Amino acid sequence: MSASRSTLAAPARLVLEIRKSQFVANAANAATPQGALEFIDSISDRSATHNCWAYRVGQQYRFSDDGEPAGTAGKPILQAIDAQRLDLVAVVVTRWFGGIKLGAGGLIRAYGGCAAECLRTASRVPLVDTVDVEFDLSFALLPVMHARLAEFEATTLREAFDGNGATLRVRVPSARLDALRAMLADLSGGRSRPRIVD
Repeated sequence: MSASRSTLAAPARLVLEIRKSQFVANAANAATPQGALEFIDSISDRSATHNCWAYRVGQQYRFSDDGEPAGTAGKPILQAIDAQRLDLVAVVVTRWFGGIKLGAGGLIRAYGGCAAECLRTASRVPLVDTVDVEFDLSFALLPVMHARLAEFEATTLREAFDGNGATLRVRVPSARLDALRAMLADLSGGRSRPRIVD
């Protein structure tokens, strides 16, 4: 995930009528591919003519034309997600056919445009690339570290104690890792170094 990408802060919905067909776009945050598929299944309307969809979760993505001509629905929805630099997002565009055929170009514009407008009006939050690190500290340095973690926008994930002190696991924005590393070296006299954890 790039720091310049964002995701949805809340679900979004848009209704459009295009040449007598009704299009309804629903978009939501999806932290995992499984979560995206669950959202798609929950929001799809079985009474509709088509429920076309796409999701992007990091490097993983999928899309479906759900019976529309190949490449006219799912792919334009995915392109709308990517064009707005969104991640961890699923979009379903549901269509009720109104009797007028749109042709391939018209379908691409309708599905892609409906998804793009829905996403454009949605509230967003920036995505921040993070890394998990572990490091050891003496008991004496632990209170100072707890007090300073907020400076690095770090979140404590776990603490384990033994006779020598504590092992902390924290999640920190990748951009702040070098600053944390330098502060930890200063604080511990070079004895404590963060180890990146998968």
